[in-house]
Amino acid sequence: MFVLAYDGTDFHGWQIQPGLRTVQGVLEETARRILRHPVEIRGAGRTDAGVHAAGQAANFQSDSEIPVTRMRHALGSRLAKDISLLRGREVDARLVASRHPLSKLYRYRVYACSDRPVNELLQRYTHHFWHPLDLERMRAGARHFVGTQDFAAMASKGSERQSTTRTVIRCEVYRRYDEVRFDIEGTGFLYNQVRNMVGTLIEVGRGHWEPDQVKEILESRDRSQAGPTAPAKGLCLQWVRYPPALLLPASEQEPAAD
Repeated sequence: MFVLAYDGTDFHGWQIQPGLRTVQGVLEETARRILRHPVEIRGAGRTDAGVHAAGQAANFQSDSEIPVTRMRHALGSRLAKDISLLRGREVDARLVASRHPLSKLYRYRVYACSDRPVNELLQRYTHHFWHPLDLERMRAGARHFVGTQDFAAMASKGSERQSTTRTVIRCEVYRRYDEVRFDIEGTGFLYNQVRNMVGTLIEVGRGHWEPDQVKEILESRDRSQAGPTAPAKGLCLQWVRYPPALLLPASEQEPAAD
């Protein structure tokens, strides 16, 4: 398994799409040239076009005898400048990055200032919002997102999931200098769920809606009642957590008790 970071600005998302530059497509093509056989790389999250990652997890199976440390160096040195392989390790063959996460953390960054976010290329990684935002109001609204419940009102069209029930472990709102940040951890998310949650909280923070209206929106299960979808560029997949046992290769696992 590899942990990677990427700037999603110039990618059409994670998933392979014919004729388009995607993170999965770049990784698979690079791995194929090194391993000399096709591979299917599974990512923990299918980030959309323009969405970034600081800790995306991905894995694939190979019968290559190249050690993981050398493979990471070979892959990393050949990748485009907007992708970086941070870590690599051999894991249990049963682990599939897209199927086995215990939780994921997404961070959304809003540049809440009248000045333009041009320092340190912040215009690529933050959503610039000119209006004042009330943190306490947004925190009060965010509490309604925590728990296991139906998030149909936060799912954009195009979601292929049979169930719209999801579990949000935490939804934190805080300020860091000129940024307002939203840290949202969950066991899994619907299509555009995080960006729709942020868009809804922004409406609360700017005073258009009361915090308790978030609960009413969720109960409506109606996407049209929620806030707009926040732009992709402010969203980043921070990390993915897996069952510790699956992060060990078979050779390092303790034998089952008789």
